[in-house]
Amino acid sequence: MSIRMRLIFSYLAMLIIPLVLFALATLLLLTAFKSDLKELWNFSINGNNAIWFDSHNETNTFHELKRLVETNPDTLPVYLKKVDNDLKQTHTGVVLRKDGQFIHVTATIIKPEILQQLTDMKQAEHYDDEKIERVGNLIYNIDQFDFTFGDKSQGSLFFIREVNPIVHFAQKFFPLLLIALLLILILTHSVLTYFVSRSIIRPLKKLKEAAKEIKEGNLDFILTNMSRDEIGQLSVAFEEMRIQLKESIEKQLKYEDNRKELLSNISHDLKTPITSIKGYATGIQDGIANTPEMIEKYIEIICSQAEGMDHLIDELFLFSKLDLKRVPFYLEPVNIGKYLDDFIEELQYDLEKNDVSIEVDLHDLRESFVYIDCEKFKRVMTNIFINSVKYMDKPIKVISIKGKEIANSIVIEITDNGQGIEFESVPFIFDRFYRAEQSRNTTTGGSGLGLAIAKQIVEGHDGEIGVQSSYGESTTIYIRLPIFVSGNNA
Repeated sequence: MSIRMRLIFSYLAMLIIPLVLFALATLLLLTAFKSDLKELWNFSINGNNAIWFDSHNETNTFHELKRLVETNPDTLPVYLKKVDNDLKQTHTGVVLRKDGQFIHVTATIIKPEILQQLTDMKQAEHYDDEKIERVGNLIYNIDQFDFTFGDKSQGSLFFIREVNPIVHFAQKFFPLLLIALLLILILTHSVLTYFVSRSIIRPLKKLKEAAKEIKEGNLDFILTNMSRDEIGQLSVAFEEMRIQLKESIEKQLKYEDNRKELLSNISHDLKTPITSIKGYATGIQDGIANTPEMIEKYIEIICSQAEGMDHLIDELFLFSKLDLKRVPFYLEPVNIGKYLDDFIEELQYDLEKNDVSIEVDLHDLRESFVYIDCEKFKRVMTNIFINSVKYMDKPIKVISIKGKEIANSIVIEITDNGQGIEFESVPFIFDRFYRAEQSRNTTTGGSGLGLAIAKQIVEGHDGEIGVQSSYGESTTIYIRLPIFVSGNNA
């Protein structure tokens, strides 16, 4: 689930879950207040309409009674008779008790049941004490004020008001409901915020740790993807970056090793002819070659070694340009069968000079066209034939060339009956400066760039080159090129 959808669902959950829990809490509270609800029902059926301090006069009377209790309690009987009628109209009553005897009662309001409960009420521990009492279906709020009369007798004043059951219910029910709502909101928001934030923060911490590993140069760890959201996609991209960075570093290290090997090989392949040239030149200079014939022989060797060096430098320069993709290819549609016939005809003399016979089977390519650079592809074929001739070790030396069409491509196979290639050397023969014969003897091997150059050129034609070999028997090098289709290879 995406982070966006997760946040939307969490917001919805923060709205819905508290509402559901609040409804359940309300139901539980209503169950707990079942008796109060029944009382409200009876109250509504009976049509009672009690009030609680609904008038300004009642409030003034209440405060005046408190003042008299504090300042002049002996005047209370007279004052109560004066305000009694006003209190009756507001469903409020007053009871005055002296030494356990009731000396004033608002008769129409105060019922005998209330007086019975007032009889049992002792003097309050506090000067001003308020109680809630239930009498039948009615609820009364009783304010008790205890004092001492002038004659030292104990007195108590009870200010009694009918309490509306709705008000009484609200006083007890809604504070609990409000507390439940606050607790539900805090709990649900805390839990949902924790789980949503954890689902985001945990993968971010993993990404932070992965970045720290990369910073410290460690690329061998694996960043596992734990989600399918945006952070999961970021983790996948991060892991791909780590893999590519690791491959890039490994490739760079390999290039560095190859560079060192390249310099070593170049140094070796150049030092050998240079040493030879210096030796023969010194021989001429010191008079060791003291006859015209010896001088001519020395000069021929010097020229041969210089020519070999020149060829090595040309191949190295060409391979470097091919490797850097700086050699342009001038491609054109060519009848590959006719092209190979012409090439073999040009090569025939050199093959006969080395006692090599050639077998040709190109009938399947007589009408096949490919898109090639003729000069560069000739270099490919030449390098392959030179390599084949160089490692011939049989009394009868034979090279065969076959061609065929397969699907949308042509395949050329050049097979020799030479010494073959050892199994462990097969994967490396197209590497630069690689020689199956490791002595780097120039009499049995070339520069080690011929097949590497051939591979670069073939791949520049969107083709493929490979090898199959049986050690001690034969070697086959095959080339696969796409067939030219007019309009598709422009």
